[in-house]
Parts: sequence; structure tokens; C-alpha cells
Amino acid sequence: MKHQLKIGELAKRTGCLVETIRFYEHEGLLSPPARSAGNFRLYGNEHLKRLHFIRHCRSLDMTLDETRTLLKFRDMPEENCGEVNMLLDKHISHVAKRIAELKELQTELNQLRSSCQSTEATKNCGILQSLSAVEGSTPKNLGSHGGGGCH
Repeated sequence: MKHQLKIGELAKRTGCLVETIRFYEHEGLLSPPARSAGNFRLYGNEHLKRLHFIRHCRSLDMTLDETRTLLKFRDMPEENCGEVNMLLDKHISHVAKRIAELKELQTELNQLRSSCQSTEATKNCGILQSLSAVEGSTPKNLGSHGGGGCH
């Protein structure tokens, strides 16, 4: 092993917490490192590259299982990448669904915000009244609760 880094140096070079590196080792995403005579973990260049790959996957909001699958294919460079394509297509679909949910949330929050257009006493605040509305109401029903003052 040419390049030997202790865990703190690996963490610094990758922007990853030491605890996260240990977690990735425990989860099998990183292979166990060599040990020094003083029992320090010693990481090589492949650990550095692999951790950068993991961090990139995680920055794309991929799950540990998705990352594990991608690492498996990365480690088998002669395999067909059809399953990689399917994994990414599924992840894109998941992200699109989350974006739609967040847009819906934004609309609901804008509706809530529109229920109070001035700064009066909080007892007249349409936002607080809407948030305190009868149990069972959903944010989608905010407009039907009247909202009260703050106009």
C-alpha cells in the first residue's frame, strides 16, 4: 500500500466525518483498512477514491442500498450496466415524486401565508387560526376555514 492515511486525514481529504467513515466500514461500503503497529487504521488510495464515490452518491440523495449496488457494479467493470441504468431511472422517478410533493407543500404554505396580510394582534392572525383549526383538517383545506383577521 503506497499511500497510507490515518482516519482523520482521510476525513479531512474527503470532507467526511470520522464517525461516518467508521459507519461506512461497518456497513461494508468501505473495506476494512490495514492497521499500523500502534493499531491505527491506515487507508490507501482505493479507500480515498471509494469514499469520494460514496460521498458523490450520497450528495445525489442515493440510499445506502443504492450506493452499495453502484459500488458492486463499479467493482465489476466488465459487467453490463443495464441494472445501473434501471437504478438511476428509479431514483430519478423518486426525486420527481418528491419535487411534486414539495411543490404541493409550497402551494399549501403560500395559501397559509396569504391568510394574514398585516401585522395585528396575534389573536387575530389568520395563520395561527388556520394552524389551530379543528383536528382532522389538512393543510389543503386551509382556505375553507375562514382564517379570520389580518386582512
